[in-house]
Amino acid sequence: MNNCVYRMLLFVCFMGTSGAEEDTALCEMLGSPEFPLLSKKGDVTIGGTFSIHSQISKPPLAFRDTPEPLMCSGYYLLELRFAETMIFAIEEINNSSYLLPNISVGYKIFDSCGSTLPSTHAAMGLMNGQERTVRKTCSSQSSVHAIIGASESSSTIVMLQVSGIFQIPVISHFATCACLSNRNEYPSFFRTIPSDYYQSRALAKLVKHFDWTWVGTVRSDNDYGNSGMATFIAAAIQEGVCIEYSEAISRTDSSEHIARVVQVIRTGSARVLVAFLAQSEMDILLEEVLNQNLTGLQWVGSESWVTAGYFASKRYSGILTGTLGFSIRRTKITGLQEFLLQVNPTQDPQNNLLREFWEATFGCKFQSSLHGETQCTGSERLQEINNPFTDVSQLRISNNVYKAVYAVAYAMHNMLNCGQNALRVKTGNRSYLHVVKHLQGVNFTLQSGERVYFDVNGDPAAVYELVNWQRNEAGDIVIVGIGSYNASQQNGKQLTISGINITWAAESLPQSVCSESCLPGFRQAVIKGKPICCFSCVACAAGEISNSSNSAECSRCPLEYWPNEDHSQCVPKVIEFLSYEETMGALLTSFSLFGASLTLVVSCVFFRFRHTPLVKASNSELSFLLLFSLTLCFLCSLTFLGQPTKWSCMLRHTSFGIAFALCMSCILAKTSAVVIAFKARRPANTVPQCSHLLQRTSVLSCTLLQALVCLLWLNLAPPFPYKNAAHATERIILECDLGSTIGFWAVLGYIGLLAALCFILAFPARKLPDNFNEAKFITFSMLIFCAVWIAFIPAYVSSPGKFTVAVEIFAMLASSFGLLFCIFAPKCYILLLKPERNTKKYMMGRNQSESI
Repeated sequence: MNNCVYRMLLFVCFMGTSGAEEDTALCEMLGSPEFPLLSKKGDVTIGGTFSIHSQISKPPLAFRDTPEPLMCSGYYLLELRFAETMIFAIEEINNSSYLLPNISVGYKIFDSCGSTLPSTHAAMGLMNGQERTVRKTCSSQSSVHAIIGASESSSTIVMLQVSGIFQIPVISHFATCACLSNRNEYPSFFRTIPSDYYQSRALAKLVKHFDWTWVGTVRSDNDYGNSGMATFIAAAIQEGVCIEYSEAISRTDSSEHIARVVQVIRTGSARVLVAFLAQSEMDILLEEVLNQNLTGLQWVGSESWVTAGYFASKRYSGILTGTLGFSIRRTKITGLQEFLLQVNPTQDPQNNLLREFWEATFGCKFQSSLHGETQCTGSERLQEINNPFTDVSQLRISNNVYKAVYAVAYAMHNMLNCGQNALRVKTGNRSYLHVVKHLQGVNFTLQSGERVYFDVNGDPAAVYELVNWQRNEAGDIVIVGIGSYNASQQNGKQLTISGINITWAAESLPQSVCSESCLPGFRQAVIKGKPICCFSCVACAAGEISNSSNSAECSRCPLEYWPNEDHSQCVPKVIEFLSYEETMGALLTSFSLFGASLTLVVSCVFFRFRHTPLVKASNSELSFLLLFSLTLCFLCSLTFLGQPTKWSCMLRHTSFGIAFALCMSCILAKTSAVVIAFKARRPANTVPQCSHLLQRTSVLSCTLLQALVCLLWLNLAPPFPYKNAAHATERIILECDLGSTIGFWAVLGYIGLLAALCFILAFPARKLPDNFNEAKFITFSMLIFCAVWIAFIPAYVSSPGKFTVAVEIFAMLASSFGLLFCIFAPKCYILLLKPERNTKKYMMGRNQSESI
């Protein structure tokens, strides 16, 4: 609330009329800021604000009495080094013969105490001047051409809210809030440190690079931390990283709140903590971490603290070893160390800041009041001290201050060379719009070779160094550069990590995930109510694979491919067909060859006894032709085995149709002959003996008709090999497509027609004389034949894969064996075992029952 009141009244005070009683009272009520900590007059004056102290006591505002001055405490040596670096750069410029010749540069440096209220005071003092007159009036004339600072984003923002009204350029060396890139709101702001927009995205890419998908975050509860963390979280989500918790702390928070935040970190499952903190908040957090003995975390830090040598002390080494983070590139400033070592309070005995620095550094007092206190003499040597002020091994932010001063100098130099305000600079009438304009256009190179320029938003090039906190041989923590991030690079090459070994908080690269990685063959399934990084692993369904870890989805294999056992890759499906090598194929082959061999044996027996009455009575010509067709029926089943090809598919069905048509034609002719022969022996009948020519003609015509059907089938829609991948998901059935189902069923139907005719003719003749009743055996054979093929139809339609072919072969073999045994077994029995019955007299004999 106090801050808001101050800001509301600043403009009134700054624009007050000199000498007005009410304005004097107003300035008194606001509490005029203290005198500059460090100052020097010049033709051109550059202001500076640094957080030389880190703690502040805020006086109450009663609006009845003059408020007490703000009191700052907690000396911050690093910020003092920044201030001295600014002075060093100004002295270099004053000694330069090419930059601002004949123009002296002065400075006024204020302490912002790392807080918004003193920063407001500092901005007011820089613009209005600090000299208190007898009349205690506020002048309306700004005393600086540009302001360097502040060291925090929030402090810089409140300064801009005051100085921005008059377009006084502010160049910050350490304010990284992305909000400051808004040119509409902050048109006079520049900075020599990259925006947190880039650092936050770099941190997100760093976390993703090490596959840390489950992290915790803690931030400063100010513009710096809130803006930077918001950008990080948005970028992390785009990278597939989930945030387990996000806590905010401020240096003014109670110890209970800090303890609660550390407890949240302790109880969390994330092993990586992204700390987007200012150094003051980081100091408070680490003290509580030490208090709760929290170790084992992988810290990822922002540029504010990740190179602070104070945190690299042995006190925190057990916590922060292995820390990763992005920092400003380290450089060397020639002559700076010698300049810093020359700082001495004797240079300005009235300067309380230098006296306080000297007393804090050497542990002495210039005015010792207590017994035992060491008296400061001013002759102590800084060369013998190693502290953040004298340590120039990590010049990062100091270099930003150095660049900011030179940017102002080059802008003023270019403005004077253009003839603008050349006379007015010395008379004190400034035109800040011209300074802003020339600052926007500066482009120069430092002695170190670094190029300095600003983009349209007043930001420098976003280039960071990736650092890692490692232990040296002495056991001390050293900050080692292990990579870089350049936001201007494209195609995912912004982040580069060198081959230097990285030190981790654990013994090896820590794992920080909500759920263990899903192996290839599994996919992630989001758990309801939890972030996307928390998932369960579900095996890919049949026909699907995932060939990488943590796949979000499984992909389906192409039609002719199938997943391997662990569903990690698609492999060609097993091509299935009924082969000779497998058991079923070998058995069917054996039965086929056995049937053909048995038929040949029967043929040999018939040939041996071809002149006997039984063979003659059986119509030897038709018998041998029938045995030949049966041999073909047994052998044609072999064409159904093996891998289907174009020719084998056409051969198997046509050979089957013609062979069985020939067989049925022979049986039909034989049946007709038997019936006619027996009827011719009746006294009442005078039927002539059947002509052999008629038998041959009937057999040939019936067979040729089937051959014609097969020929038409082959010409119009022949069978062809076909990979059936739809019937079985895990394999491809290599089969012969019928080409035309009409052709197939026409062939099969024609064979069935011939079989039916044989049965119709043989059935009435089954009661003929028993001594030689071949019609009875033909009837039995036809019953078996028809039963087999009638059962074949549903079995053929319902059998899957290669079993379809097996059913077809089985039907052919079963019907062939049925015909062979029913027709020829009784004859072979007489020929081989009962030769006494193989006589004409026996053949001509009548059935006993019939003779009665």
